[in-house]
Amino acid sequence: MSSPKSNKDQKSFSPFRERLYEIIFEADTPKGKLFDIVLLIFIVSSVIFVMLETVPSLSGYQHIFQTGEIVFTVFFTIEYITRLYTVHSPKKYATSFYGVVDFLSIIPTYIAIILPGAQSLMIIRSLRLLRVFRIFKLGAFMVEGEIIIKALKESVNKIMVFLFFIIIMVTIFGSTLYLVEGSHGNPGFNSIPKSVYWAIVTITTVGYGDISPQSPLGQFLASIIMILGYAVIAVPTGIVSSEFNKGYKKRKAKKFTSQVCSFCLKEGHSIDASFCKFCGGNLRMTEQKSE
Repeated sequence: MSSPKSNKDQKSFSPFRERLYEIIFEADTPKGKLFDIVLLIFIVSSVIFVMLETVPSLSGYQHIFQTGEIVFTVFFTIEYITRLYTVHSPKKYATSFYGVVDFLSIIPTYIAIILPGAQSLMIIRSLRLLRVFRIFKLGAFMVEGEIIIKALKESVNKIMVFLFFIIIMVTIFGSTLYLVEGSHGNPGFNSIPKSVYWAIVTITTVGYGDISPQSPLGQFLASIIMILGYAVIAVPTGIVSSEFNKGYKKRKAKKFTSQVCSFCLKEGHSIDASFCKFCGGNLRMTEQKSE
């Protein structure tokens, strides 16, 4: 269990800085919720502008889109700098998931000055809509997200072994069909790499249909591979589902809040928690300062 940080590490900022942090990072106050709603409106509007800018029939309105993009970028740049200013650890915010997304949402505009067309990458701003979980007090969903991420991490080794086995299978199947179909002059199986490609498409049940076996033996082998494809889908699903069940069984019945730790910027804390379960930071510091 993480121990609380020292008083030196948890030194309070000025009242103005603390209030600014509460507005920007907390959605439990009227001002914080208003800020996040305005932010979401800007994000949605920016994404719509980026999408409409690529429509050929709207090419005559490029000046409007460019002006709007400048306004959005200036707003998001100021917001990003303000977030760095208000947090206790700017480095942790900058390297966090939201920090990286916030940075990537503004950098394409500046890159576009040197490389025209890079502004299309600003569609990544849509990821910032994930903040809707905090705005509508869906902190518990963040905890569910943690369970999913943990389950995926716990499943990595098993899935990697399974994928290695699948690679061997498709290589064998592809080589076999190359020998069978190649001997019958099927142009779709004129090389082993192309035959392996067919095996991957078939065993994953994608089935593009651009290549298909023509000989009776080839079609028989293809039928077996298609049936195996269902097992290929079921195995990794079962592995991850098993880890999900373990995660839910370990989870304690607690209520969670959307409060963000001002030190490590993580959320999903118990509603009665006084310290961050990730870094030990004082969760009550902002509340005490406001009072």
